[in-house]
Amino acid sequence: MSGSESEPTVLVVDDEPEVADAYGMRLELEYEVETAYGGSEALETVDESVDVLLLDRRMPEVSGDEVLEEVRSADLGVRVIMVTAVTPDFDVMEMPFDDYLCKPVERDALYDAIDQQLEAAKYQDAVSEYFSITAKQSILEEDKSPAELERNEEYQKLEARADELRERMDDSLDEFDDLNVAFKDIDRV
Repeated sequence: MSGSESEPTVLVVDDEPEVADAYGMRLELEYEVETAYGGSEALETVDESVDVLLLDRRMPEVSGDEVLEEVRSADLGVRVIMVTAVTPDFDVMEMPFDDYLCKPVERDALYDAIDQQLEAAKYQDAVSEYFSITAKQSILEEDKSPAELERNEEYQKLEARADELRERMDDSLDEFDDLNVAFKDIDRV
């Protein structure tokens, strides 16, 4: 973790202050919470002290997608969870987020997603990449038919990469199966 030693730092970003504040109030019992009311404020606030970024996609001026790109370009080491009402489509395969939750998000799902990202941050890059891929698969499987997924070449590559990473990790991580089950059990949509 990159934030405080006692409590991880979560930055909540939403252009609707009441939404950001509601998530912040839900989380402040377990985490150090900061809020930003839009993409510009998020970019001014996020730094290496933030462990997890909860990021809305649809915001005026600077979108969540743009914030995500800037955060990744800055290589801050922050885990990014998109928390949004935007229905996922195949475009999510190109997005470098770590998890994707569709609003409204229940309290337990929010905590589970944050905790999983904090746990994943402890592991090697392969685990992080795997969780990012399986989040994308999960949200696409909720919205697309098996035939659509099978016809999409990029999705097939994503699936092959997930299989390759899973095989590699199964050899090196004894706890991976439990962590993987917990991660897949998060209610994303």
